[in-house]
Amino acid sequence: MHFTIKMTEFFDLRSVNNASKSELTAAFNRVLESGWYVLGNEVNRFESEFANYCEVENCIGVGNCLDALQFILQGLGIGGGDEVIVPSNTYIATWLAVSNVGAIPVPVEPRIETYNIDPSRIQDSITSRTKAIIVVHLYGQPCDMDPINEIADSFRLKIIEDSSQAHGAKYKGKRVGGLGDASGFSFYPSKNLGALGDGGAVTTNDPELSIKVNLLRNYGSKTKYQNEVKGFNSRLDELQAAFLIEKLKVLDLQNEQRRKIASIYLERLAYFEEITLPVIPDWAEPVWHQFIIRHQKRDDLINNLRIAGIGTMIHYPIPPHLQLAYKEMGKKKGDYPISEIIHKEVLSLPITPGISLLELETIIDHIKACMSY
Repeated sequence: MHFTIKMTEFFDLRSVNNASKSELTAAFNRVLESGWYVLGNEVNRFESEFANYCEVENCIGVGNCLDALQFILQGLGIGGGDEVIVPSNTYIATWLAVSNVGAIPVPVEPRIETYNIDPSRIQDSITSRTKAIIVVHLYGQPCDMDPINEIADSFRLKIIEDSSQAHGAKYKGKRVGGLGDASGFSFYPSKNLGALGDGGAVTTNDPELSIKVNLLRNYGSKTKYQNEVKGFNSRLDELQAAFLIEKLKVLDLQNEQRRKIASIYLERLAYFEEITLPVIPDWAEPVWHQFIIRHQKRDDLINNLRIAGIGTMIHYPIPPHLQLAYKEMGKKKGDYPISEIIHKEVLSLPITPGISLLELETIIDHIKACMSY
């Protein structure tokens, strides 16, 4: 007799989207019947609704979050020879946006407890060429913004949020996306607010920056065939905007489901000294894009969970300063030890909204079994 192990996927996109299948199907039909597929009513409506959700004046839909961050930098006049403070612990796209405009990413280590940039380390990295600080609300947890904004005010620096993993997260009661000069969002399918393809957005209260980003996303053009600047083709399309309109309606519900899953993990895994659990400051309302644990024998834990049919992921296995793409920076192992520890030990557990309690208990039981040996 053969037994098949039921696989618990790391993230089950099918179940997430099937929960809104009828609404998404209606949205598809609405766009199909409209006969208008780029920069139309759906994009306008989503931009308005998402700006309202983020408590900001302006939202500009673009192709992805990398473009969003790049357009913000360009719109703020940041370019060749300028320096931009970035987290050493982040996905490489944060750094790439800086490099793509000809500026220099200057890494700053995180707080080991929250994985986000450490405000106390920022000032030592500021020079006469520093123009901005990019903060990343990593894994859905907001950064400690008050001290960062104080530093920015003192040195007349711009604050750019990378909110690609933090749709709906709050810092001291205020949603991310409006905590600095501008923010970049990703709508990659697995994000808390995910499209059924790629997509991104810029949010800002700066009307001048909003105009510039609008130009940059559309060939530098406001009027067809009249190009004011050298722009790009990076537009959120009508179909993805229509899907996002429907998915925005259930974002808070799905974020709350993520919080419940996280609370169970936090309670049930708290007894194991070998496991480092996330720390949530009093001022933070995370949305748990990822539920991150750390373990010194991370790879062994991954293998044992895989044998048990439980999917996990590593966010992220290699820090940006050790990627071949940044070999010209001359960084080596040991230059950013906190980030390197995180990347060596970090592990993401399944946190699909709607995951069954039975599946969750099974995951926790298998982790417990791994701890016993």
